[in-house]
Amino acid sequence: MQLSGKKVLVTGASQGIGAEAAFRFAAHGAHVHLVARSAELLDLQVKRIKEFGGSATAHPADLADAEQIRALAEEVPAPDVLVNNAGVGRWLFLDDTSADELATMTAVPYLAALLLTREYLGAMRSRGSGWIVNVNSPVSRLPIPGCVGYQSSRWALRGLTASLRLDLRGTGVGISEVVPGKVSSEYFTNNPGAEERIPAIARLMIPTVTPEQCAKAIVDAVEKERAEHLFPWQLKAFEISGRLFPGLTSYLAWKTGTHR
Repeated sequence: MQLSGKKVLVTGASQGIGAEAAFRFAAHGAHVHLVARSAELLDLQVKRIKEFGGSATAHPADLADAEQIRALAEEVPAPDVLVNNAGVGRWLFLDDTSADELATMTAVPYLAALLLTREYLGAMRSRGSGWIVNVNSPVSRLPIPGCVGYQSSRWALRGLTASLRLDLRGTGVGISEVVPGKVSSEYFTNNPGAEERIPAIARLMIPTVTPEQCAKAIVDAVEKERAEHLFPWQLKAFEISGRLFPGLTSYLAWKTGTHR
């Protein structure tokens, strides 16, 4: 897809991956709609984009709230590209997680992506064009101990992507799933205790990537209409090993992961 002149909506765009993706889309000539809860942080990102000659608009919204998702869809017509990047959730054992926190983990990223995509899908199909990007986590491929709620939501997001891909075949609307390894963003600061639960084998084998690298992968996925992109290559290799040797990979994740 040629991005110049297109309209792109990015969720979770106040910092980290979302902010960098919005900046990169704007640098490619798209008008970017940035969505996140913090109006103040969104305004800073919009200012940054405009200082470099880009075009952007801020839309503060809490995507854990279905009513705010509907309001956002009324405010912003169906974009050419929808990037479902928003995500929250601590890594906890299931019985250490409150029911309210489990509901929040399910709401964002899974229900947010599901409901926002639903709002725009009809218009995309009617015009016969559009692209959706779901930004996911490695735990959607390689389960680890100690993060059941977060992990389950990420597997649901993977299922949404795979299901939509079949429904959209032949419609002119496409979908990509971008799965980076550990990212040097604010996520682990905002979710204390999560970083320590990454299994030692993953920390040793898979290098950390930057939000800028993630943004490049997201934009490339749209421009090249890629169905899936796992990176860095060590993560892809680990994922393949999980399919070829599921028992061994699962054992190593457990053995070097979080124990009670």
